[in-house]
Amino acid sequence: MSGTVHPFTAFNFAVEIHRGEGAKPLVAAAFAECDGLEMNMEIKTLREGGANDRQIRLNGPVAYGQLTLKRGMTDNFDLWHWFQDSVTDPRLRAEAEVVMYAADGHTVCASFQLSRCVPVKLKAPALSARDGQVAIEELQVAYETLRFNGIQP
Repeated sequence: MSGTVHPFTAFNFAVEIHRGEGAKPLVAAAFAECDGLEMNMEIKTLREGGANDRQIRLNGPVAYGQLTLKRGMTDNFDLWHWFQDSVTDPRLRAEAEVVMYAADGHTVCASFQLSRCVPVKLKAPALSARDGQVAIEELQVAYETLRFNGIQP
């Protein structure tokens, strides 16, 4: 097997949120932390009569986590407008993608597609006259499905 292996690290990632097809990314922010890429499957356990030495496991419904982005910097108020628009029209949803890069900062190693996202928490940091950009202390986003796209080296 030939080719260059590009290991990925947890510190090299990007997040894009789109409110509609073909729209420019909603998030023009860089975040220090991203957490909540999570899937949990409920397992149903059945016992077969007379088979006391085993149990049957069936796949059940899947539950998804909640994406949490922390310590972000941006030069606009798009996230605040998105939250307010979602309050005004609770049917609004967005699509999001979290991309993990190799150590070179350009090679995509993996991505996660989050569908039908809605903001559930948006928190501003303590205000300080020293900083010149708009900061986001925390953004939490609920999503309905999560799809992992592994990239082959």
